[in-house]
Amino acid sequence: MPKIDKEFLLVGTVAGTHGLRGDLKVRPLAGLCPLSADKMVLLRVADREPEAHIPARVASHKGGYLLRLQGLEHIDSVQRLIGAEVLMRRQDVPEPEPDEFYWGEVQGFVVRDVSLGELGTLDDTFSTAAHDIFVVNGSYGEVLIPVVEAFLVEVDRVQKCIVVDLPEGLVQKSDAL
Repeated sequence: MPKIDKEFLLVGTVAGTHGLRGDLKVRPLAGLCPLSADKMVLLRVADREPEAHIPARVASHKGGYLLRLQGLEHIDSVQRLIGAEVLMRRQDVPEPEPDEFYWGEVQGFVVRDVSLGELGTLDDTFSTAAHDIFVVNGSYGEVLIPVVEAFLVEVDRVQKCIVVDLPEGLVQKSDAL
């Protein structure tokens, strides 16, 4: 199996099943989700070897996607994939616009605020109904940053840094260790 972290990009996770025909509910990670019916996906469950699959169907569904895999078109054949990470080959993923990004590209980036300086490292993300949230850990403890245009100044892929301009009060100076 090729190195996953270099050749593949994490684009979502399997949150559950939908219906009896083997549809998987895929929750996209922050940023973009390039799932399409004509591109191979790799599904990785923590304690098993990754599996390559060809989608039979991809459809938008309630802020996520329904993914049906060729040859696994019954609910009983996909139950074991709940919780799996969904990855795609980097070569199959379109280049994002300059102001867009894939979660797998920015995980581990340093996050700096224009006023406070370095906040820490981008460790995780999660989605809410309104927007995605970056989870940054560093000298201010855990900082939750809404991923909205008003706060994002720059995503520098070369320097592996995200610059933000956070409103006063979101991070307290007295929180620094």
